[in-house]
Amino acid sequence: MAEQEEKKHGATDECCGGEGECHVRHSHHSEAVKSNLTSRLNRIEGQIRGIKGMIEKDTYCDDVLNQIAAVQSALNSVGKLLLEGHMKSCVIERIQAGEMDVVDELLVTVNKLMK
Repeated sequence: MAEQEEKKHGATDECCGGEGECHVRHSHHSEAVKSNLTSRLNRIEGQIRGIKGMIEKDTYCDDVLNQIAAVQSALNSVGKLLLEGHMKSCVIERIQAGEMDVVDELLVTVNKLMK
């Protein structure tokens, strides 16, 4: 699994080669933040299953659409929390390390979130 994750992010066993950091990045959320995000995502997962059940039961379209809007709002909330943490830790750390390309990376991410 870890090997697949490394390959997904463009890193291999040879990436460091004793020359510095690998290209695989990790976040460093506190256990409280992880627990909060996991709880929110578990609720969203339940909402998605509920929407699937509504479709299977031919529930009135407007009711299904309202549930979809609720899920989208909940996902946006998770995204905002992650973005805040990312900016307050990862982005600041990388800027302090002289990695100014993190700003362009952040802008791409924000544009994806705003679609």
